[in-house]
Amino acid sequence: MAAGAAFDELAPLDSYRRNVLGQVAALEPIDLGLLEAQGCVLAEDVTAERDIPRFANSAMDGYAVRAADVNPDTPLEVIGESAAGGGPVPPLRRAAAVRIMTGAELPDGADAVVPVELSVEEGGKVLLRSTPQPGEHVRPAGEDVREGQTVLTAGQLLGPAQLGMAAALGRARIRARPRPRVVVLATGDELVEPGASLTPGKIYDSNSYMLTAMVREAGATGFRHGIVGDTRRALAEAFEGALSHADALVTSGGVSAGRYDLVKRVLAELGDVRFTRVAMQPGMPQAFGFISGIPCFGLPGNPVSAFVSFEVFVRPAIRRLQGREDINRSRVSAVMDASVRSPAGKVSFLRVALRRDDGGWHARPTGPQGSGILGSVVAADGLAEVPAERTEVPAGERLIVHLLGADR
Repeated sequence: MAAGAAFDELAPLDSYRRNVLGQVAALEPIDLGLLEAQGCVLAEDVTAERDIPRFANSAMDGYAVRAADVNPDTPLEVIGESAAGGGPVPPLRRAAAVRIMTGAELPDGADAVVPVELSVEEGGKVLLRSTPQPGEHVRPAGEDVREGQTVLTAGQLLGPAQLGMAAALGRARIRARPRPRVVVLATGDELVEPGASLTPGKIYDSNSYMLTAMVREAGATGFRHGIVGDTRRALAEAFEGALSHADALVTSGGVSAGRYDLVKRVLAELGDVRFTRVAMQPGMPQAFGFISGIPCFGLPGNPVSAFVSFEVFVRPAIRRLQGREDINRSRVSAVMDASVRSPAGKVSFLRVALRRDDGGWHARPTGPQGSGILGSVVAADGLAEVPAERTEVPAGERLIVHLLGADR
């Protein structure tokens, strides 16, 4: 990665983001059990080795018949029964019927099924009140999938339907890219665990809980590390321990220019991690690089700055680790219902609430937009992006809004 910007320079957001994401590669695929693979990205095409269904079967409880033999005035002799999963049944001869259950194999010679509701059976014979057409209420072999057909393709997200299809093909395991394991670590002597008593100067740690939840929402496996104090030794031990079982590391706090902002220094000592001031608001101070091949993200400590930085950099990187193509949030163009201001030379991300009418989407800021006001995120449906060249956007103009909220 190129060296971080000098202190009086700001790296353009787009080029910094491209640089970060360009260095993140998808995890290597592994064989996973079907339920372990849910939410993962398939790494190879899956081809059917047999027809589904493998044999013609009944779509109804009823009677398997030759359609040409059925006459509402003439009963047919019942010569046997076919149950789902049962043994073989005798071939169907002329002027006869076989009692059949849903999913059961169709006897040789049968070409239709008459539902039980349209029948009267008595004394070994059945009178059928409906004259079926050939193929009626029959699921032919290969109706769903034909042998040799590609049914799942590499790059697909494995959801319930895809896993059900793999199981129907007899696959117990499937080759996919695993969920990334992401460790989230909050730093700072001022932090206290929620539930503990606060003493003067202390605050509750909210970032690690928020960021771990964001990791999981992005489709990865998130692990929250305990709070780490502002000493080089504590930070180094925590980072090294976390990286032993992680595919990515996310920290919050300690990446600015203060005397006790040690995170960026310790990360740089352990690997190739650089500090950069990015032309964005909130979230200007950023750290990114690799330790032993593991991508590491150092995010600002203010909660809104951490939230926005995760959305802009970490979330798409996690999706790239998964091997996904859809790394970005969905976006809409929205009319601003209130005028907004933005600092010169920085891309601004405003927390907005959305509404929709016949004219399309409208957005309004969710109140004060300070980097410490987490309530502005709680009330937000999206992040409205103000380009770096704009210092003011009057009411009535449009902005691109990145949608927030859970998605696949």
